[in-house]
Order: sequence, then C-alpha cells, then structure tokens
Amino acid sequence: MPIKKMKDDPPKQVQDRFFRSTLYTDHLMTAICDFTEGPWDESMPEHSHPHEQVSYVAEGEIIFYCEGEPDQLLSAGDLFAVSPGVRHTIKLVSKQARLIDNFHPVREDILE
Repeated sequence: MPIKKMKDDPPKQVQDRFFRSTLYTDHLMTAICDFTEGPWDESMPEHSHPHEQVSYVAEGEIIFYCEGEPDQLLSAGDLFAVSPGVRHTIKLVSKQARLIDNFHPVREDILE
C-alpha cells in the first residue's frame, strides 16, 4: 500500500499561495491543497477537467463557484462535488484553507 509522509515529501508550490501534495493508485487520486495569504480579492482561475471530483474543506473558509449552481460559502467540515466537464473555482475567505480533493480517474495532469 502506498504511503506518503509529509516530513519526507512536503507539498509542492503549484502557484502563488497554492501548495499541493498528492497520493494515487491506479484509479483514484487524493490531493491535499493548501491555500495561503487570505483573504483574497480574486478567485483562482476557473477550470474544468474530465474527472469526477469530491472535495472536503478540512480547514478555513472558501467561496465555491460552480457552473450552473449558486455561489456557496463553505467552512471546515463541508464537502462539495464537481461533475466531469463542469467549470469551477474557489476564492479564499479566511487567512488560509486546506482542501482534500479526490479524483477519479487519476488526474495525470497534476502528477508529482
């Protein structure tokens, strides 16, 4: 069984104020996403992907924007899901936030 210890392999900086660490199997990926230096005036760039996504807000507060849905203020303990091909993004409301993203199939575009 794959194991990742953060002390041995810390998160990688993806872009300004965004760090990510991933672990995956043949069919499932989990990404721990840390967002910093909030609150933000702007959201992350909107995007879509052909993967199913379920995310858990582990820490902090975000505004979740999802095509065809009303904007949602989400806090630690909340979850959201995104269907394949649906445009979405977040905006950091608190000082920092941690999201636990799960993807099926594996997002090869973000492999570390």
